[in-house]
Amino acid sequence: MNIVIRNGVVVDTEPQPVVLGTVDVRVEDGRIAEVGPGLRAAPDAEVIDASGRIVLPGFVDTHRHTWQAGIRAIDPDMTMAGYLQRVLGELAPAHGPEEVYAGTLAGALECLDSGVTTLVDWANAQFTRAHTDAGVRALRDSGIRARFGYCHAGAPEDLLRHGRAVLEGHLGGPGLVGMVVAALGPEIVGPDHALAEWRLARELGLPVTAHLGGYGPEGATAGLAFLRDNGLLATPTTFVHANHYDDDQLKLIADSGGGVSVSPIDEMTLGIGYPVTGRALAAGAPTSLSADTVTCAPGDMFSQMRAAFTLERGRPGGAGLGFTTRDALRLATIDGARVAGLADVTGSLRPGKQADLVLLRADTLGMAAAHDPIGAVVLNADTSAVDTVLVAGRVVKRDGRLLRDDLPDVLAALAASAREVTARTATAAGSRRRQI
Repeated sequence: MNIVIRNGVVVDTEPQPVVLGTVDVRVEDGRIAEVGPGLRAAPDAEVIDASGRIVLPGFVDTHRHTWQAGIRAIDPDMTMAGYLQRVLGELAPAHGPEEVYAGTLAGALECLDSGVTTLVDWANAQFTRAHTDAGVRALRDSGIRARFGYCHAGAPEDLLRHGRAVLEGHLGGPGLVGMVVAALGPEIVGPDHALAEWRLARELGLPVTAHLGGYGPEGATAGLAFLRDNGLLATPTTFVHANHYDDDQLKLIADSGGGVSVSPIDEMTLGIGYPVTGRALAAGAPTSLSADTVTCAPGDMFSQMRAAFTLERGRPGGAGLGFTTRDALRLATIDGARVAGLADVTGSLRPGKQADLVLLRADTLGMAAAHDPIGAVVLNADTSAVDTVLVAGRVVKRDGRLLRDDLPDVLAALAASAREVTARTATAAGSRRRQI
């Protein structure tokens, strides 16, 4: 994992996105060692020629229900009510551990293929311990850097015991896959369950990610007051779909050390609300991007950056015209790492960080002659531009192809999973009709 990347146009993102020009990136023992011109390569180092490429940190997705890869585009025109009924109410329970594994593995590989090197997996299909084990195993087998979102919908008194067992059994040591508490939160479950979720996070020393602020102003206000009044804001928390907070509430979140995850496409198409991107940034909250679900939205970060940029710039009266392509790239990289609690690990090219890198082709008709490489990444690139991907200094995609011999098997398992889930759902629906 000693590599020197030469001849590429290098973009760093910390403290702000900047084009460094045609310089080298040296990777040693999986970490970024140096960035600069004419770097010397050790005799055993691999030299990657990045001519015609843009080199930048890998993207960070801070909220994705990765297991849903097998039900992609199941209902592209659904509303939030339809999502809750069909996806969570009918399709999710039809997933056994095998289907969770197939969907999570394929979904994580989809991320890597599109340049997402870090993922917060909001794994809300953990109906049994076997489901949980399957999700964790799939993330590990994929090779992505991930935080597995432990989500427990059972009795509050079981949360700590089960959560500790998952951490100690799977995720307590070093490695690419760690753990966060994916809390259902006070807007979805009762106070006892919500308190138990934050207690689990506090006792295990883990951050929380929760859907908070996306169910209307009244629920957002009540939920935030619950967290404040019970002293729960001291636990690092990612607020997913924070659309219905006012500016003062966003300032409270920022002052507490909380972060925000914006899913701009899903939030608009499902009717959750107008993305809070610019207002969260103005409040001082670390703000990030996420794909959320591929049941009714694209799964790549290029789409999310473009949507966030367009929606923010299009605010009435020119209120969002200060939002730039550099802001969009920052949300997809270093700010995503901050929200995920991994700012010292990934998200930029700072020496000492893990070498999570993406090389984008800039020699195609859609990318050639770009005067501003950052603008081209945000507004012109798509998944076809992703040429090479590294995670912790290991090349996982090269020359436009994931380096896995088992991709046909992964895709076949995903297709079988899709057939099985839809068949089980149809059977369950028929049973309900007969009972009526």
